[in-house]
Amino acid sequence: MTEITDVDALRSAMAENAGQPEGPARNARAEQLLAAAEKLNVPLAVIEALGHQLKVYNYSSEKGKMFVPFSRLLRMWDERPEDFDEFEAHSLHWVFKWVSSGMLDQPHIPLASIEKWLGEMERRHRLAGYSEAAVRRAEHNVAAHVGDVARAERAYAAWLAADRDAMSDCQACELHARGWWQAEQGRDAQALELWGPVLEGRYTCAHEPHTALASSLLPLLRLGRLDEARGNHLRGLRLVRGMESMRGAYAEHVEFCALTGNEARGLELLAERPAYFTDDGQPQSRLDFLSVVALLMDRLTALGLGDRAVPGPAGREWTARELAAHARADALALAARFDARNGTAHVGERARARMARQPLAERLPLGVRSAGPVPAPAPPPAPARAGEQPDLPALLAEARRLSDHLRPHAVEAWAAVARAAEGAELDARDRAEIADHEAMGLGPEGAELFERAAALYTRAGDPGEALAARARAAYVRALGGDVAAAVAAVEEPYEEVLALYAAGGTGLRQTAGVLMGRARVLLRRAHAAQGPGAEAVYGAAGTAVRELLALVDGRTGEDVRLAARAAEGQAMLGELAGLRGDLAASVELFARGAAAFVAAGLPWFAVEYEARLASLAHHLGDMAEAERAVRAALEHGGAQLEAPGRAQLHLQLAELLGDRDEAVEAARHALEAAHWADAAGLGPTLGAWARQQLGGFLLWQGRWAEAAEVLESALPDLTAETHGDGAVVQTLWWLGDCLSELGEHRAAAERRLRAAEFARTWPEQHDHATLAHLAGESLAEAGLTAEADRAYARAGELWRSLGDVTGLVRSLRARAWLALRAPDGTEEARALMADAVRACETARDTAADQVSRQGFTAELGHTHLQFGKLLAPSGAGSATGASAHPAAHEEALWQLHRAAEVFAGLGDAALHDRTAAELTAGWLEIETGRRTDATARARAVLAAYAGADASGAVGTGSTGSTGEGSEDGEDGADGEDAEARTVRSRRSEARRLLRLATEDPEGTPPPTRRR
Repeated sequence: MTEITDVDALRSAMAENAGQPEGPARNARAEQLLAAAEKLNVPLAVIEALGHQLKVYNYSSEKGKMFVPFSRLLRMWDERPEDFDEFEAHSLHWVFKWVSSGMLDQPHIPLASIEKWLGEMERRHRLAGYSEAAVRRAEHNVAAHVGDVARAERAYAAWLAADRDAMSDCQACELHARGWWQAEQGRDAQALELWGPVLEGRYTCAHEPHTALASSLLPLLRLGRLDEARGNHLRGLRLVRGMESMRGAYAEHVEFCALTGNEARGLELLAERPAYFTDDGQPQSRLDFLSVVALLMDRLTALGLGDRAVPGPAGREWTARELAAHARADALALAARFDARNGTAHVGERARARMARQPLAERLPLGVRSAGPVPAPAPPPAPARAGEQPDLPALLAEARRLSDHLRPHAVEAWAAVARAAEGAELDARDRAEIADHEAMGLGPEGAELFERAAALYTRAGDPGEALAARARAAYVRALGGDVAAAVAAVEEPYEEVLALYAAGGTGLRQTAGVLMGRARVLLRRAHAAQGPGAEAVYGAAGTAVRELLALVDGRTGEDVRLAARAAEGQAMLGELAGLRGDLAASVELFARGAAAFVAAGLPWFAVEYEARLASLAHHLGDMAEAERAVRAALEHGGAQLEAPGRAQLHLQLAELLGDRDEAVEAARHALEAAHWADAAGLGPTLGAWARQQLGGFLLWQGRWAEAAEVLESALPDLTAETHGDGAVVQTLWWLGDCLSELGEHRAAAERRLRAAEFARTWPEQHDHATLAHLAGESLAEAGLTAEADRAYARAGELWRSLGDVTGLVRSLRARAWLALRAPDGTEEARALMADAVRACETARDTAADQVSRQGFTAELGHTHLQFGKLLAPSGAGSATGASAHPAAHEEALWQLHRAAEVFAGLGDAALHDRTAAELTAGWLEIETGRRTDATARARAVLAAYAGADASGAVGTGSTGSTGEGSEDGEDGADGEDAEARTVRSRRSEARRLLRLATEDPEGTPPPTRRR
């Protein structure tokens, strides 16, 4: 640890400590720095160290420690105010607000003392000439805390009426506090309106929008704005997760999970922050946290999971029921201490109300990976009265009604009959139907039970149904893989039923059942057929299906079973057409079959064929039909659609919508796909793929934080073996883009480097090169210069091997700017930029066509422009470390002049780039005293834009952008396009340049330049 020997060293150490994560380690270092400051014998050093200590305490779980340094600072001010500089004097008055609110959070501090400090704050602010806005806000906090609504409303109105001044909190904090009070009073819409600028990122600070995002969750849920609530949860949790002082906001995210059917997610959040159970430096936030813990544990207990192991305070194992009792007791004990201090019951009432909240959404999918969904409680069986037997005749009647009409849950109804019939006397028909339906639920394992049902049907005098049961037995054997035996087994009942039907010995329904069984068996054989004999097998299956259709055609009437046979027959012909390769016919026949099921009032049977139809239409390029079919499948499946199928359909629809850039709706379906995949136990496979897609759709909408949360959640489950290395690379790539946009450059670099390592082994190396280049950008932004240079060098080698001159040139330019960061890096930077110029010139001179030649010429112009900026001394080019020797001016001006010439040769397409080069050169000429030349350049730029129309249009666009904004009050109006903004900016800058070039140079400071 570096010894603190002077004030500069102390300030450097405090700045370094301020950048460390919140927590006891940072607090302990602040205490060490105060001890070091005291040894310097410089009063201001001690004042600054006390202020630093107070700040780190305030932003930690040890807020209760901040009163001691504040009291000492106040005493020093009263004794020797001259020891304070302007900044520290302001800071002392500023932290009165922290102390006031901090006292409220500590139940051992008497309310009278808090009121006394509030009065002291008012007196001192008045003496210092500050507005009463901060004082009235502090008074509002006190009144709201004790539940004095009338006083709180008066203070709130006075706070809003007072002038904002140097003691007012930032706009973000002010808006959050105002919105909190509105939400507290049940005015959710007004609260969200106040929070709008904060939630949108227009106003930010160290703790905003963190707290506003957390506070918005319940109001959004209460207003039914579920999508916004989900998004704010994902964004907000990402911001507060690593901040120790944000326990109250973290609790609101846990509460959100408890109230939206995301109890498993809530448990994961508790496990992430075990210290939150016991940290006692801020009792108010601990009360908030424990109240939410009790709420979540009660929710689990209500779901029948009271004995489930849950994360809790260290030192023992906890069940949900035990932790609920513990958290409630501790929370109410804390609330009682506050209420005793305050002389009201408000804190306790608020805590009880919070613990008693009921879910606000039965199911709100979040899209992120969870250890496992909490199951919904199973409905309890209806209790039978003592001695009462189940009503077997009623159960039989209901089961027959469901099966005769092919309604859902018929198999379950027959299972209920079987349970009720244990020990009862049943006739052969009843036992036949029980066995038949039990077999239907067993799949390939049901063959023997179908044979038993056939024997019982024969005994009951229904030979036709017996033959149908034998046909069903043959079909399930085919499903089990024994197709040849199934084909042989089905022929006998087929021949017998035709003879029996011709003799009037059985009905149409039974005969159709046998013919359907035979057609299904032969279709299974067709799926396995290969080689020259396949067509004969297809033909036999087709003949069997058409025989079935001929039997039932026009004779279905009100019999849904026969209607279902006809519909399935059409779909079977569709399968055969697909096997023959006639996909268009297959689409048409699947559509007929699905429509027939819907027309028969059996839409859930249409789902399978609509899903197949969608896949075929997609393959044929008919995206509209594919989308229609998937939507129909989701609609027709309804509540009967099982979780795996629902997940697959939602994912298929998401991909179709994504293909036509409908990112918002695509994201909704990817979200549903992830939810249903998790519900089906397919989270690591189908769920991971759905999350990956969801993350991409969120990224396309610019919802960086939400996308990052989802992609990070998907990444652990994505594997090259299951999902393909392309999916892994794409996820890392997207995640790197999100983290880069969020300013998390080290993390972005790590993801991009991981993706590059995957892509390193691919035959085509363009992705490898791009990812290496992007990693260089992130490393450079993170300040890791050496690592960034290596990444750019790796990218440059790849671009060269690919013959991609543009990529190579841009990597060389990036390395040149990196080299300039080193004290002795100017020559290396110049050499790298010169290499880039040569590469551009060679590519331009050897280009195969005019389009390529123009592209390389534009890149050459940009390289000369950057070369000029790199060489220019500090004023014109922002080249830190560049030589101030006059030769550098000349070389820089030559490069800028050359850039302007190159861009001029490209005509209107490069107008904005040419004017950027002209203006950059003009500013350098101002600094070197060449005012006449600068004047000429400014006038040339103004002349170039003289013909711009009202929209700013002057040509066909630009090959690039310098990124300069408008100044001199000429900001564009809302909705102004980029072209108009650029014209406006160039004109404004040219006028400033002209003004400075033609004014008296005496006493005129050089303009501040930007790169």
